[in-house]
Amino acid sequence: MFEFTKYEALGNDYIIIDPNQYDVPMTADIVRRICDRHLGVGSDGILYGPFIEGDRIRLRIFNPDGSECEKSGNGLRIFARYVYESKYVKSQTFSIHTRAGEVVANILEPKEGLIKVLMGAYTFQSEQLPMAGAPREVIQEPLELDGETLRVTCVSVGNPHCVVPLEEISRDKAFQLGPRLSSHALFPQKTNVQLMKVLDSHNIQIEIWERGAGYTLASGSSSCAAACAAHRLGLVQSPVTVHMPGGRLEIEIDRDGRISMTGTARPVAQGVFTPEFKARLRGVDEAAAYICFNASGDSGRT
Repeated sequence: MFEFTKYEALGNDYIIIDPNQYDVPMTADIVRRICDRHLGVGSDGILYGPFIEGDRIRLRIFNPDGSECEKSGNGLRIFARYVYESKYVKSQTFSIHTRAGEVVANILEPKEGLIKVLMGAYTFQSEQLPMAGAPREVIQEPLELDGETLRVTCVSVGNPHCVVPLEEISRDKAFQLGPRLSSHALFPQKTNVQLMKVLDSHNIQIEIWERGAGYTLASGSSSCAAACAAHRLGLVQSPVTVHMPGGRLEIEIDRDGRISMTGTARPVAQGVFTPEFKARLRGVDEAAAYICFNASGDSGRT
């Protein structure tokens, strides 16, 4: 029996821990230790599920800093492929419930892992992000950052995003602006950040700084947010191809203000945690960790 499965979506990697197969107490410390790339398995986060509640499939998503997030586009494609291949569902179209609400996954090409996710509605309303100040739509709003004035468009796609259109973007620029924008006082719950360059009427390029994760090669929800911002600003038309260091996603925006995302998700590895690592996770002796983590009777041997 495998205790975890690892997938990647455009270089954004997640560990799936399925509580129906092997359960782990998801404390912030345990999440951080598992996601640590030097001392743990290493990942951009943990997908904890599925929780089967009647006809409903529920997912919890954790950032590598131990915080729980509302939604992850790449994580949802990964999870959708896992749920389908693990035969939790028979249909290629099914719903997944997250902290941000329900999304619908459609397995377009099972063998290639091409998946479309209907991500739901988006909004520019400040109170939905949330964002400090009077209720308003945050469109090209000036934001002072260390003497520099940036024009930001902020959007929620179930989680918060701050999109900054620029003529030129880079990884270095993301490291320079990302952490300061993400933790700016305007965002009481912090925010994800996208530096965006418009390539043409159907293509944009972004660099990403994720709340709770830092610099990221690719992000599904960031792609959705940046495409929505560019569309609202009149810079692009749907569909929009979003180019990131990890690859490309196609984003569609319909007339009702709903967005969908299409891209791949691929398995990387399956494995088990060693008894010694389990002991370190719990911060107790190996015997106590063995009892806690192997209530199902699994020996824990690799």
